[in-house]
This record gives sequence, C-alpha cells and structure tokens, in this order.
Amino acid sequence: MLKIHNNLTNRKEKFTPIEPGKANMYVCGMTVYDFCHLGHARVLVVFDVVYRYLLKCGYDVTYVRNITDIDDKIINRANENGEDIYDLTQRFIQAMHEDAEALNILPPTLEPRATGHMQDILEMIQKLIDRGYAYEAGNGDVYYAVSQFEGYGKLSGKNPDDLRAGARVEIAEAKRDPLDFALWKAVKPGEPAWESPWGDGRPGWHIECSAMSTCCLGNHFDLHGGGADLQFPHHENEIAQSEGATGEKFVNYWMHNGFVRINEEKMSKSLGNFFTIREILERYRAEEVRYFILTSQYRSPLNYDDEHLDNARAALTRFYTALRDLPEVDPAGGEAFRERFMAAMDDDFNTPEALAVLFDLAREINRTREQDEAKAAGLAAELRGLGDLLGILQACPEAYLRGEADADGLSDEQINELIEQRIAAKAGKNWSEADRIRDQLQEAGIVLEDGAGGTSWRRG
Repeated sequence: MLKIHNNLTNRKEKFTPIEPGKANMYVCGMTVYDFCHLGHARVLVVFDVVYRYLLKCGYDVTYVRNITDIDDKIINRANENGEDIYDLTQRFIQAMHEDAEALNILPPTLEPRATGHMQDILEMIQKLIDRGYAYEAGNGDVYYAVSQFEGYGKLSGKNPDDLRAGARVEIAEAKRDPLDFALWKAVKPGEPAWESPWGDGRPGWHIECSAMSTCCLGNHFDLHGGGADLQFPHHENEIAQSEGATGEKFVNYWMHNGFVRINEEKMSKSLGNFFTIREILERYRAEEVRYFILTSQYRSPLNYDDEHLDNARAALTRFYTALRDLPEVDPAGGEAFRERFMAAMDDDFNTPEALAVLFDLAREINRTREQDEAKAAGLAAELRGLGDLLGILQACPEAYLRGEADADGLSDEQINELIEQRIAAKAGKNWSEADRIRDQLQEAGIVLEDGAGGTSWRRG
C-alpha cells in the first residue's frame, strides 16, 4: 500500500487515485535558458523513480512534465546573447533531453511547452476575470486578486497578512494588493508578444503551469511535484489560479524534493559552487550521479561532494561485481528481498532503504554463487529487476567494471596481454615477474581479481 507525504496536509497518506487504476501526475520542468544543473538532475531522477514505481504498481500513468519556454530569464538571456528566443530555447531543450537520456530518465507521457498553450492561458485568465479573481490594471497588465481567494496559503502554511507586512511593490506595478501577481504582462520593447483581449503581451510564469496542467490532465488530478523552492509562491499561486478558474479542487497530493547543497553550502553561482549536469559528467558516470541522488530520501536535503560521488562509484562496483559472470535467467529465490524493497518504496519512496535491501541481496548472491550458480543467477536477475525500478544496474557488468581507458592509460588489449603474461609467469613459478606485472597493472589503476574461474579485472 503506497503512502505519500502530502505537503498539502503535511502527513503521509495512502495513495488513492481519483480514477481507480489510473494515476495522473504533473511535474514542473525546466525553464530553458541555460544548461541543467544538479538541482534539475534531482527533480528529473526523483520523479522518474515515482513514475517507474507507479507503473510497477500497475497504474496507467499519464506523466506530464512541462517546459517553460517564455519568461523573464529567457528573454534576458536571449537579449544578452543577441539571440532569437526560439533558437535559444531549442538549443537548451535539446541539451536537457541529452542530459535526461544520460541519467536514464524515462520520457514523460506529455511534455507541453508554454508557448504552445497560449490560447489555454488566455482562456484561463478570462475565466478568472469573469469570476472576480483577476483584474485589468491601468498599465496593461492583468493581476490575480489574492484577497479574493479564501484558501491562499494552504499549501505553504503562510499567512497572507504576514506576507503583506513584508511585501515589496515595484513602482512600475499597478497592483491593488502587494500579494497580487501578474497573469498577463503588457508588451515591452525588445520582448516577444502575443495578442490578447487586454492588449499585446505575454503570460506570467505561474499561469503557464495552471493552464498546461489542467489542459493535459483535467481540472482535478492526482499528483503534482517539483522542487521545494517552488512550493511558494509558484505552487501556491497555481492552486489559487486553477481553483479560482474552475471552482474545483486542483490537486490531491503535493510532492516536493529537497534542496541540493554543495559541501554543506547552498548551491549558488555567486559562491562559485554551481555545477551543471554536464560538468559533473566529465568526472563521474551518469549512473553514479543517479545512484548518489537516490542515497537521500527525496524530501531531505542532498549534499554533493566528491566523497559522496566516490561512495556511489564504490557501491555500483559492488553491485556489478555481484552480477558479473552469471548467466541471464528469470528472477528466482528473491521473494523476501522483493517484499522488503517494495515495502521501502511504499513508504513514501524511501530509496535509501530500498538500496539497503539491494546490498543485502548482492551479499546473498556473493555468498551463494560458489555453492549454487543457478540460485545465484536467479537472485542476480532479481537484483537487476529491482534496480530497474530505480533506473540503475542495467549496464553490462563487464563493460561497467572495465570502464573506459584514459587517453594515456592501458587499453583493454594491453591489460589482457599483461594478464596472460602474469598467468604464464605464475605457471612457470616466476613469482617475481608475476608480482611485477601485478604491480604495473595496479599502478595503472587496474584491480585484478583472482578466482576459481581465472583472473578478471576492472578499472579502480
């Protein structure tokens, strides 16, 4: 029985979809003006695991992850570059897809773009005006009237009166209330614009997600996710907009993944500790990055440092070593491990506990393989199957363990030749030569593993 920590109620609740057997999920995706960073990687991995597990539980899942392809940051970056906005966003959408593929992220069911839903946005704004939740300002903007929505603050737990006390209003804004936010922004020089009943302009960021989610999933759907930084004001504003426009409850379950920190400090360009996914993948394999993200429960902070990535590499090496040289068969004998794994995942997607179960299963494979290879192979198939639910352990074990040679390192052929020379030296009882070759390989970062079946190797 799957339970999810619902940030709307701040407690774990049994997941009961609106329509039995079907799960509808919307996750706030990327604003495409730059390369994806480690925080984006966490969002991608966390909700990819949720998607995979809901599918495993037998649900017919519609997973919508949007792309924000028009907003202030995009306009500013395009102007800085002297680049057409469409060219800029297309370039970074392609880069995002490449990063997601590297991290073994399943494609979402739907990937709407804000600019492709302009008519839906306009219709929702008009509904809000008609229902008294929005107003046209004197400067050509349209604002949401927060005071008209009775439940404002129910997701974040913030009190509107307290928010007003600390709110700042820019001189150029024509709000009636400091908490009101823009639904439509009047056109400015150097900005793209669309026609509307209120004059040419472009949508505010918050209304884009309300329009896209309700268009793709209906007025009321099961699950909405995103990073913790979006809980307020973005998701709070989404609720106000969507429920104001439709008169229906917007979302039943709200999930937010925790922040990413770098060496225990907040990730920030100003602090010089800001890493894109691509920069990290220059030093670590994508599966190692994915594994590292899974070592922390999704709601907890995630602290990035080299030690944690090195630990991820060592852990995956242990798993692939357990899988190595076993024939591919159907899963068998791992029922107890599977039950424990599923229980961990049912408990609000507790991936650290699920990984602990996989370690126990790998130990059992290693304990069993010398006495009963067939049983070990069945357990290895179970390990692969459970790993697939987390998006890991699907590579060829030999390929993973051998990795890729550095430009100045030994090739696979050179390593195998040296191993053959060592075997010959040992056969001739030339122990000093055998030790010399072993030391030469060790200095090159090659780990030898002598066993009953011969000598295998991996890059350390």
